[in-house]
Amino acid sequence: MKVGILGGGQLGRMLLQAAANYTVETFVLERDKHCPAAHLCHHFVQGDITDYNTVYAFGKQVDALTIEIEAVNVAALEQLEAEGIKVYPSPGAIKIIKNKILQKKFYQQHQIPTAPFVITAALNDLFQHTNFLPAVHKIGEGGYDGRGVQIIRSEKEIENGFNDPAVLEKMIAIEKEIAIIVSRNHKGETAVYPPVEMIFDPVLNILEYQIAPARISQQLLWKAEAIAIKVVQELNSAGLFAIEFLIDKQQEIWVNETAPRVHNSGHHTIEASYCSQYDMLWRIILGYPLGNTKLICPSAMINVLGEPGYSGTPIYHGLTDTLKTEQAFVHLYGKLTTKPGRKMGHVTLLAKDEGELIYQAHKIKQMLKVIA
Repeated sequence: MKVGILGGGQLGRMLLQAAANYTVETFVLERDKHCPAAHLCHHFVQGDITDYNTVYAFGKQVDALTIEIEAVNVAALEQLEAEGIKVYPSPGAIKIIKNKILQKKFYQQHQIPTAPFVITAALNDLFQHTNFLPAVHKIGEGGYDGRGVQIIRSEKEIENGFNDPAVLEKMIAIEKEIAIIVSRNHKGETAVYPPVEMIFDPVLNILEYQIAPARISQQLLWKAEAIAIKVVQELNSAGLFAIEFLIDKQQEIWVNETAPRVHNSGHHTIEASYCSQYDMLWRIILGYPLGNTKLICPSAMINVLGEPGYSGTPIYHGLTDTLKTEQAFVHLYGKLTTKPGRKMGHVTLLAKDEGELIYQAHKIKQMLKVIA
């Protein structure tokens, strides 16, 4: 079977690493010929994943397509699907999720709990909603890894918002953030991974590290799982989806965002789960049974980010000591340049003791630095 991946970043890289276990011919479309996934596929095509003709021509070479980023040309995927090419997830699901305005309206339409919101067409619209503040302004399309998100606490900060179609979302008093990955096959069967607890960098608004399983009550766990499955069933698409939740001070749970692909919150599954999220997506694409989502062992996953003040050829300071850590698994993405906040790799830790996990996670966070 010939399968194409739109995008060649670290998610595509890890997806290709899992593909080595199957009989599948892989194709990657990416603008950067030195991207992390370029040397791991059978066929690399240099091109723009947002361009209709490029995506269409790429898709005609394969039997099935998947994505590692939402910023793809959906119109080309719709045409390819109409011509018999399988697309995971469906273009309809990608269209809803890639636009935060459509995504929020989708939650509202299907009675999925999400923070109250209003739509703004331009920056000046924010002055009509000062009573809605404090709030979070999220650009409709193009935001990624903390970019395209701006907290607006008062009228004085409105100028920091976006002069493009966006969502103004009521700020939730967050106690905890979690994520659940749901896989769905052609038969509508689902397999759900245990929730992970996510800790974000307050400045970069990017995932710093996570703990699996999340430290939440059984009641919250059941509620979150039910909501996550509902989101995926309403999208009515085969594929793998990561649903991010906010838990407020009153223990109410709200869907924050959904990603229609393998996700940062699932990196730990490579070592910590019987079936990784990457293996699971291949099972779905190739028509095999869904895998076992249970955890083998509690884990922590630390994102390795480019250090502030450094840009250029990366140097991994503290890598040797990190590799000496028992039950630590290092993944470097092979990016040729580092810059502040850029995802350069991750480390997964396994330990049965929660305190030990958190201690080692903080130790590695301080020890492993990407400089230039």
